[in-house]
Amino acid sequence: MSASSPLRQQILLVDDEEDALIELAESLENEGFVCYTATSVTFALQELTLHPDIALVITDLRMPEESGISLIKRLREHTSRSHLPVIVMSGHADMDDVSDLLRLQVLDLFRKPIYLVRLLDTLNNLFPLYKSFR
Repeated sequence: MSASSPLRQQILLVDDEEDALIELAESLENEGFVCYTATSVTFALQELTLHPDIALVITDLRMPEESGISLIKRLREHTSRSHLPVIVMSGHADMDDVSDLLRLQVLDLFRKPIYLVRLLDTLNNLFPLYKSFR
């Protein structure tokens, strides 16, 4: 790892739309983040087990087998991951979803398609790049 391109936090991206998942991962990796991807809650839980240093989960809300809310509930019940920050993305969130997300202490909700500049602002506030002082 060179000083000019430091690797940043590890992020898990969860979305059943594989093309959108790959596009988001590439965009965040270009900003120095290390991204893992999962197309379901089951695969997401496997990635979290394999990569204990994951610092943030960004998950889709609506997925065929299990929802993003189901994933967040599982995280909140798991003691070592109960405080893991989560960002939710959705094209179809309603007020009941928003209420559930607030109760589950979700960091933010983004409408799909993701506005990358706003997401990067959120990530940079959450994980600031440390600049060296001379």
